Amino acid sequence: MMAASLLRRDKRATAAHLKADLNRTDNSSGVRQLQELLDVVLNPEKPAADTESLDWCKCLIAGGEGFEEFCKTVRSYDNATLCGLVWTANFVAYRCRTCGISPCMSLCAECFNNGDHTGHDFNMFRSQAGGACDCGDSNVMRESGFCRRHRLRTGENVPSIPRDLLLMSEMVLPRFILCIIQYLRDGYVEPDTSTERDLQKVLQQLEPQITFLEELTKMGGAMRTVLTKILTNQQTFKELSMGQEENVYAKKNYEKYLSALKNSGLVSVEEKAQGATADEDQDGGQSVGQRKRVKLSSSTKDPCIIESLKHKCFLEELLFWTIKYEFPQKMVTFLLNMLPDQDYKITFTKTFVQHYAFIMKTLMKSHESDTMSNRIVHISVQLFSNEELARHVTEECQLLDIMVTVLLYMMESCLIKSELQDEENSRHVVVNCSEALLKNNTYWPLVSDFINILSHQSVAKKFLEDHSLLMLWMSFVSFFQGMNLNKRELNEHVEFESQTYYAAFAAELEACAQPMWGLLTHCKVKETQEYTKTVVRYCLETLQIWFDAIGFIDEPAPNQVTFHLPLHRYYAMFLSKAVKCQGLDLDSLLPDQEMLMKIMVHPLQIQACLSEIHSNMWVRNGLQIKGQAMTYVQSHFCNSMIDPDIYLLQVCASRLDPDYFISSVFERFKVVDLLTMASQHQNAVLDSEQERPMLEGALTFLVILTSLRIHLGMTDDEILRAEMVSQLCMNDRTHSALLDLIPENPNPKSGIVPGSTSFEDMLSAVADFKAPVFEPGGSMQQGMYTPKAEVWEKEFDPIMVVLRTVYRRDVQSAMDRYSAFLKQFGIHTGNPWPPYKERTPLHPCYKGLIRLLHCKTLHIVIFTLLYKIWMDHQNMSEHVLCMVLYLIELGLDNQVQDNKEDEEHCHDSWFPGTNLLSNLHHVINFVRVRVPETAPEVKREAPPSTSTEASSYGQNLREAQVFSLVAERRRKFQEIINRSNTEATQVVRPKSSSTRWVPPGTPPQLVTEILEIRESMLSLLIKLHQKMSSKQNSLSASWLEDMDTSRHAHGDGITAIERILTKAATRSCQIKRSIQDICGKVCPPVPPKKNSPTDKKAMDKEERRQRARERQQKLLAEFASRQKSFMETAMDVESPDTEAAMDLGASEVMESEVLYDCVICGQSGPSTEDRPTGLVVLLQASSVLGHRCKSKEPKKLPTSDEEHIYLADTCGVAHDVRLTLMQRFFKDSSCLQSVSIGWDGGVYVQTCGHTLHIDCHKSYMESLRNDQVLQGFSVDKGEFTCPLCRQFANSVLPCRPGRGTEAGTWHTPTNKKTCMLVKEVEDLQEKLGLFPTESNLSKEMELVIKDIKNTTQKKYMDYGKNPGSPDNDFLFMYSVARTNLELELVHRGGNLCSGGASAAAKRSCLNQLFHVLAMHMRLYSIDSAYNPWTKLTQIAQNREADGFDEERPEVPMLFRDVPSLLIIFVLTMPQPLRKEHFTCVVKMLYNLQFAQALAALSTKFSSEERQAWSTSGALKKVKNAASSEKSFEALLSHVISELSKDKSVYKVNAEETTMLSSSVWSPQSIEFSLQQFCLPFLRLSCLLQHHLYGDNLTGCLEEEEFSSLAVCLGLLPSAPQPSNTVHSASCLEWAVGAFDLVTQWCAEVTGLSQMQAEQSLTLLIQDPQWAAPRLLQLPDNYNIIFQYYHRKACTSCKKVPKDPALCLVCGAFACLKGTCCKQQGICECVLHSKHCGTATGIFLLINASVIIIIRGHRFCLWGSVYLDAHGEEDRDLRRGKPLFLCEERYRVLEQQWVSHTFDHINKRWGPHYNGL
Repeated sequence: MMAASLLRRDKRATAAHLKADLNRTDNSSGVRQLQELLDVVLNPEKPAADTESLDWCKCLIAGGEGFEEFCKTVRSYDNATLCGLVWTANFVAYRCRTCGISPCMSLCAECFNNGDHTGHDFNMFRSQAGGACDCGDSNVMRESGFCRRHRLRTGENVPSIPRDLLLMSEMVLPRFILCIIQYLRDGYVEPDTSTERDLQKVLQQLEPQITFLEELTKMGGAMRTVLTKILTNQQTFKELSMGQEENVYAKKNYEKYLSALKNSGLVSVEEKAQGATADEDQDGGQSVGQRKRVKLSSSTKDPCIIESLKHKCFLEELLFWTIKYEFPQKMVTFLLNMLPDQDYKITFTKTFVQHYAFIMKTLMKSHESDTMSNRIVHISVQLFSNEELARHVTEECQLLDIMVTVLLYMMESCLIKSELQDEENSRHVVVNCSEALLKNNTYWPLVSDFINILSHQSVAKKFLEDHSLLMLWMSFVSFFQGMNLNKRELNEHVEFESQTYYAAFAAELEACAQPMWGLLTHCKVKETQEYTKTVVRYCLETLQIWFDAIGFIDEPAPNQVTFHLPLHRYYAMFLSKAVKCQGLDLDSLLPDQEMLMKIMVHPLQIQACLSEIHSNMWVRNGLQIKGQAMTYVQSHFCNSMIDPDIYLLQVCASRLDPDYFISSVFERFKVVDLLTMASQHQNAVLDSEQERPMLEGALTFLVILTSLRIHLGMTDDEILRAEMVSQLCMNDRTHSALLDLIPENPNPKSGIVPGSTSFEDMLSAVADFKAPVFEPGGSMQQGMYTPKAEVWEKEFDPIMVVLRTVYRRDVQSAMDRYSAFLKQFGIHTGNPWPPYKERTPLHPCYKGLIRLLHCKTLHIVIFTLLYKIWMDHQNMSEHVLCMVLYLIELGLDNQVQDNKEDEEHCHDSWFPGTNLLSNLHHVINFVRVRVPETAPEVKREAPPSTSTEASSYGQNLREAQVFSLVAERRRKFQEIINRSNTEATQVVRPKSSSTRWVPPGTPPQLVTEILEIRESMLSLLIKLHQKMSSKQNSLSASWLEDMDTSRHAHGDGITAIERILTKAATRSCQIKRSIQDICGKVCPPVPPKKNSPTDKKAMDKEERRQRARERQQKLLAEFASRQKSFMETAMDVESPDTEAAMDLGASEVMESEVLYDCVICGQSGPSTEDRPTGLVVLLQASSVLGHRCKSKEPKKLPTSDEEHIYLADTCGVAHDVRLTLMQRFFKDSSCLQSVSIGWDGGVYVQTCGHTLHIDCHKSYMESLRNDQVLQGFSVDKGEFTCPLCRQFANSVLPCRPGRGTEAGTWHTPTNKKTCMLVKEVEDLQEKLGLFPTESNLSKEMELVIKDIKNTTQKKYMDYGKNPGSPDNDFLFMYSVARTNLELELVHRGGNLCSGGASAAAKRSCLNQLFHVLAMHMRLYSIDSAYNPWTKLTQIAQNREADGFDEERPEVPMLFRDVPSLLIIFVLTMPQPLRKEHFTCVVKMLYNLQFAQALAALSTKFSSEERQAWSTSGALKKVKNAASSEKSFEALLSHVISELSKDKSVYKVNAEETTMLSSSVWSPQSIEFSLQQFCLPFLRLSCLLQHHLYGDNLTGCLEEEEFSSLAVCLGLLPSAPQPSNTVHSASCLEWAVGAFDLVTQWCAEVTGLSQMQAEQSLTLLIQDPQWAAPRLLQLPDNYNIIFQYYHRKACTSCKKVPKDPALCLVCGAFACLKGTCCKQQGICECVLHSKHCGTATGIFLLINASVIIIIRGHRFCLWGSVYLDAHGEEDRDLRRGKPLFLCEERYRVLEQQWVSHTFDHINKRWGPHYNGL
């Protein structure tokens, strides 16, 4: 009842009244009133979307104040010292590794910018999962990195909070939170019954309430404390959670909640029930998963992990619903916003851990697992990065047990039976990599949390001390042991290539290797020995279990391989750490020999399979198997995969019998049958073409095994150096590529690992930086690092390169670079062999490895191979020899110490002992081999008859050596087994190798033969030396004495053999003697029968080779010269001698017609009316000219709200304003001839210089149209590429037929008087253009005109009052000519000082363009009454009497644009125009230009100055009247006096000028400004003359430009004058009285009745000078742009764009691809490019730092002008390193914009479909 009355009253008043009541000492009535009110307001049966209740809550909490004021007040009591700002995905944050203690540390932009991180290793990143700012949290980062705000302990000086301020909050909020919870309970339906959408709907309705909670958390520490109390108070929860008894609704709610809770355990209630009965089910037919499940629930130490949840406070239930609703973003943010409150943080972390299993269970079922994973990690990273907290929950809540159990639970859902080894009886289970759980990486949140907490030492120690946990973990790891098994396809190609290997590699790396590295970081010192011992013990136990489970005895199953052996790798890495860091004895950690033999099998199998895969033996398994082989060695995986495998094999090799090990290797590599002295053999397992690569693989593997020292004694620095060198030797690398390619030890490379060199220092020690270069072709290199010369000389290690290459071609690349280095420094010119590199000494523990190099088996193999290579047996190669020599050399360098020869002589004692040195010179006489009957070795003759022979033969038989690798290995195996346990003998089945089963239809039988050899390894080496140097006695007997050992380091095989012989000789005198003996005996080698070439033949061969080489050189040279000449004609090569050839038509001085080559049909001929030839041209609309400004400095890009760009001072705007002003007062047709348009949206025509027949072009276009290949251009729009140089083009410009004969008369200079010429010009203008006859040529010309009009937009063509009028067309046509002339000037640097050649001139086709335009404009004749020529050259008679002046006047001559008039005259007069007439036109126009200059200048004077100049000039005029027409003083005074009449234009700014002109005008300064004013006109005229008549442009100094141009144009006699005497006035030549003419021109201005004086003034002051077009000036540091623009709202849609873009021409800010700013289906950037650059746009994409170019309907990625400190781009800001403007690149971009060459230089264009 009372509540009802309260509800009717004003909310604020009620709140104030209640607050007062509650503040009394006896507040029971207040409490009662409030509760009743809340019962009504917060009734959960009302729909959640009703905001009324929210308003009530706000008012009540504020207690009568306004809510905003209340927020302010509470904030003032904020005592938080942490920032804690929470952000969601895609937010831009920073990470500083110098300041971070935890690797997950991150800062918001504000805290980062307010802290001092100069010189730190930081980067900017886009948050993937969201995060929170750690500023102020000293557990996660060093205090030195805190920002200014959080560095001061703000909490201390905050006043304590008044009790009554938050009183209402404490009363209202518990009910508010309960209300939210009730909504959540009510809205929840189990996902299997509902759709995701229902849950989303509930959340949407609750949005305002949760947002309100979020707002509360942002009020600061005081409010967070209140919230924490409410959320964690168990009493409140008890009272409120169940709801009042009488409320049915609440009860129903509560029951829903309880039923939801019931299934929250890991093993749900039903499963438990099933679990009990599962065992009595059918006998073992049940699924593996089920069986495992039951075991799991019993194996967990603590049953509560699996039990259902129970809740004690609001926080727990809130988290529970957050999980049920799959982590809605708002809820996550609310829960995280509370974290700065310490009490909350601890309680929340415990709650999170308590719910951990439930979270993961929900995640596995979720359909949106990706989003959910991100949200989970968003929370967990904040909790577990803090070591204190992590340790606390590990101790109190068994976090580790929970994680491991949940991981096991997760993986158990996808186990399958392992098929490795014994498919039928295998008891081992592995994860199934094609399950969604693994394929989608659903496990990563869990694993990443696990890795995160293991990074804390205290937690890791707990883990390592807990044996039952370790055992659980090992069983988890064994799920991955042997997963993703590959079986070799032998018959058919596999139908479906599975891509599961991605999942398998990712799983092993993330779930096994990374936790392993995490644990290893804590096992670095002696004190932690026990941990290592424990882990090693459990690894061995688990391995033993695994071997038993897969039924492994001694031989691996054939044709199977798995790349995943995490147990082996755990074992290997802990062994390595134990020896390297903890000083443990290796033998104490190793198992018995038998176990070692088992352990080595699978890693060795992988090495052999790598070789098989590269030998194409697995091709039928598809590409994916190659992918696996590559991933296995790839930089992110190698140190967790191949490195531990090889290390483990090294350990096994150092402890097992070397003969056993070596024979195992050759057997695994399947090359045993190849290792025979016989020239022919049968191989049961390999095809003959696979034998060579497999043998190479086996030998290379042995070399790697015996020479790699990564885990056998190298320091971390040495390892880093070796890795770096091997990567740089393959290719020059960018800094980021190098960082990426060098395997990371688990502690990331960034930051400095204590006691080791940093990455940067090492890099500068081994490499030189090559700064980014710019090739004119536009391909922009990045900054690269390249190895220093001494690195190539001393450190290049091919073995390391082979180990680290993903693609085989990289090895070749490294060798090519190495040989290029040797050539460059003159060290070696031939084809070098991989250099031999001395190794780091072995750690004493691994000395046993050297025995591999000193064992008989290896020596027999080496001997056999040397013999086979010498005898040229098949399948040998240079690589085989290279590796054999490498092994010999390794043996010589690593001698065995203990020579207590316990030699049990082999039953086939080839060699007396095991030492390589003594075996080298041991001669082997006879060898018994098994060969096919057909082999050449089989003796055909009868056995010897005579007794003596027979007896010696029998002796040979006894002495002949037999050798079988397989038998040897079996024998050793037997021995080892017997040694370790006697009863195992029954298990082993020794297979006898001699009686091999022979498949039917096999080649002939094998027979035993005896070969006479009589060689030792030494003699074979010397013979090979002779064979390779193809000299009989390549080594004289005394060569050892003359040896120069220094040149042995680099060279080919000959050098290698010499090096080995020298080493052997220095180590043993006996060998030295043997060498001298053998060399003394110099006998020619007895080559086998099949090739015994005579010397003559060999010589012929050499000679033939020489000749062939010469021929090849000659051909190449010829080709190169052809190519060069093509390049010069096709490209813009700056060489003046090609100039003449290129200016087609310009230099038609020849007497005959011009001939053109058609690049399609290849014929050469003139262009005719019927079959015209055309130039390949590109027409493009351009606004470059319109963007010019007066100032030479470019405009700055605004990077703050205060800065702006002023756009109205550009050339385009100025001309627009001028034309509009004229059109207000003057006759339209006259206006349209007084200015040029095309500053914005003009059409620029450029050519590549190639010509083709127009009919050929049409058929070419037709073929392009039918061509289905994807082209970067649109054939329908007429686009194509030049058939010869592939330059982009879109039209063909017809060349007019050349009439060479007239050229002579054109040029002849004349002595006619000026007035004569003036008359002739007038007559020519009267003469109507003869209409050209209709022909193919004229048709084509009209078509081009149409193309030109279609190139630009309509609005840039219609400037007249009545669109489509001929005047409009006329204006557009002559403006095209103007635009092209102006642009060429710009390309020449804005003046003609450089004279002749310029790249721009080569692209210009002005001559042809002029003819086409002229032909088109012939259609218009200028009405003689309005012909400006008469006004230029005659004094008009008085016409006022006619009295029809009602129409508007014409534009006065002084307002007209002189260059436009020039072009109009030239284009409308009959072509070809004689040069004398052209000169005459220029002279007359110069007079006008000069008069305009005087008028404009006079307006700048102050009135006193005007007066003075007027008088002094008048005097001069009187004094010498004759010369006064050519004196600027006289003319200036005349202009001043004329313009002062009537409505004087001077009245306007009388006041202003006095202020401005503090400087006094001297005659020099006046002369200078007059010249400057007239120069643009002279430049254009000169350029036009150059194109029409082929006159050369002479270069000159800038000061002399005026006089040089005047001479060139014939305004000045060419008599050379000292430069200072040239006056602009001396160029004048008047046809009639100068003063009268000027009077007439001035009268037109002063006689204007309608115009205001200031308007005529505006038109009078026209300044033709414009600076070169520039792009905006960008700031040096990219961060300045990024910080300002990436959060800036778009001006049109007012939202912050997802992809903001900046126009670099005008600074406009646009939404790239944004649908928000689309108009008529066109996105904003494309729209802007049309408006700002007539379809050319240059945009900087803020979030990617790259520039895109939009050209018409296509676009391309241009690259970036911002590079990092290493000269590298950072596209998409992935690395987030600081970027700086690269001036050269920006200049290249500007250059391409100005020269319109984007289309030619950038190759990758694509259509944008208006979507940018």
